Amino acid sequence: MKPMTQATSNPMNSGDPLAQLRDIHLPEPGGFWPPAPGWWIVAALILVLVGALVFWLWRRHQRNRWLRAARAELDQLGARAEASPAWFTELNALLKRCARQRYPEQRPHALSGAQWRDFLTHTQKKLDPQAVNALVEAAWSPSPAIDPQAAHSLAARWLGGQKC
Repeated sequence: MKPMTQATSNPMNSGDPLAQLRDIHLPEPGGFWPPAPGWWIVAALILVLVGALVFWLWRRHQRNRWLRAARAELDQLGARAEASPAWFTELNALLKRCARQRYPEQRPHALSGAQWRDFLTHTQKKLDPQAVNALVEAAWSPSPAIDPQAAHSLAARWLGGQKC
């Protein structure tokens, strides 16, 4: 047997230059981190939009705080509804406070009688003008022409139409 020589066992030392080439190899796949710059921009835009949405919802919630308080007070008034001028006065006072909050430029808290009735029917078109008139006059009448539950329902419909 013939001993192997170093020249025949090592292809690098052979005279064939193609034997020295390696096969085509792909680069290592990149990981998911760090993301490409475009994804950073998308993430920043999403964060800004979510932040703006949260801020808008928070402001809306704060702006409508008076409406939630008014509805709670209306529920308390409805629980102790009675056909007395004092109860109707409280109901009208609640509506005036709400109107002053919602329509401050029209100064509704200074209105009374027919002007107050016209204001209520103008700001909520779905209300029955005769029922509104009975509600307004019930505060001065010893025998109201409107049932307290109907007045409560009318006030709730007026408050339900108020949006901010």
